[in-house]
Amino acid sequence: MKSHVLLARVCAVLCTLGLLAATGVADAAPPIRLALIEGMSGPFGNAGAMVERNLRFAIDRVNARGGVKLRDGAHPLELTVFDSKGAVEDSLVQLKAAGDLGIPFVLQGNSSAVASALIDAINKRNAREPGQRMLFFNYSAVDTALTNEQCSFWHFAFDANAAMRMQALTEAIKQDDSIQKVYLLNQDYSFGRQVATLARQMIGAKRPDVQIVGEQFSPVGRVKDFTPYLARIRAAGADTVVTGSWGNDLTLLVKAAREQGMELKFYTFYGNALGAPAALGDAGVGRVYAVAEWHPNVGGEASDAYYKAFRARYPEARDDYPLLRMSVMVDMIAAALEQAGTTDVTTVARALENRRVREAPADAWMRANDHQMIEPLYVSVMRRAGEPGVKFDNEGSGYGFRTVMELPMNKVALPSTCRMARQR
Repeated sequence: MKSHVLLARVCAVLCTLGLLAATGVADAAPPIRLALIEGMSGPFGNAGAMVERNLRFAIDRVNARGGVKLRDGAHPLELTVFDSKGAVEDSLVQLKAAGDLGIPFVLQGNSSAVASALIDAINKRNAREPGQRMLFFNYSAVDTALTNEQCSFWHFAFDANAAMRMQALTEAIKQDDSIQKVYLLNQDYSFGRQVATLARQMIGAKRPDVQIVGEQFSPVGRVKDFTPYLARIRAAGADTVVTGSWGNDLTLLVKAAREQGMELKFYTFYGNALGAPAALGDAGVGRVYAVAEWHPNVGGEASDAYYKAFRARYPEARDDYPLLRMSVMVDMIAAALEQAGTTDVTTVARALENRRVREAPADAWMRANDHQMIEPLYVSVMRRAGEPGVKFDNEGSGYGFRTVMELPMNKVALPSTCRMARQR
């Protein structure tokens, strides 16, 4: 009797193991881990949550098609989130935590100051611990120094840098004869000051008839009322504001302008970002311009399909902010891993260099000499949904963006001063 019971139990165990093997659980390969170091709490927590949604959407698409195929088999991508609160010191603490867990790939972007600190820290770590090197994938930090003076073999930038974005915005400004007086308002850190400098240089070169009538810098994430800033803009007689501000700083700025009935144009880096269109309302129609590598109304079957797939995953209106470059980044990383056949970061970095994606709606090239991604840029203007060229709105606001200009890759690819130390 006991032998029959024992045999039955053995059979049950064997059957269970067989079922696990059949479903792939028993043979599941360990995941390839990605560390997201981002401000998930604090004044820009909503921007951090937006990043996480985009990355999980992109990672799920890679995993749905079988994951990443290395020499030892297929591995899923896995995202681990580290909350930096958007601060440099906290980001460095979280980088150490990710390294202690053996995570080789780091993702960050919502602060150029943080990105700069991470590049320095990863450079030092990789020199100190060659057996535990890390790669840094930057999806949004666009200070030009990151791929020029501070360029690193261990850092890849997947967003057009500030000079490229300003190149696109000022090409649109060049064609807008209504602009006569420009005010520069930017966040008070290296990136914001760089935007102001680039605006002065490029507007001066392309539209010498335009006056720069004022310049201000606001502390990042600390201003709750932009009324005093707008009072100075009004007093200067400006008709246009050029700004690289992002997150709640941009949202609060445009909301205050609407409430004061100011008929300004805003030429922005991120005017189509979280909350901005809804905050502007009708006051933004025909007045708010943004630059990006893509937006939902670019048009075409592939673009529409990408946007609809994102909205199917995140149907809440407040979550409606897809960023194509993050999907391109994850796809490029997966392809480089497969070419490398390993997670060795030096081999993966080499496989990323000169990688090209030409699958609509994406067209992107990772330039090898500075690890700066080159892709077309679109300048778009805010309009009411349903107008020609505005098939989709933003965040259920009833307002979307229509393309006014597309800059091809050869117009976007500005020279680099990078002198990169190559790795063997």
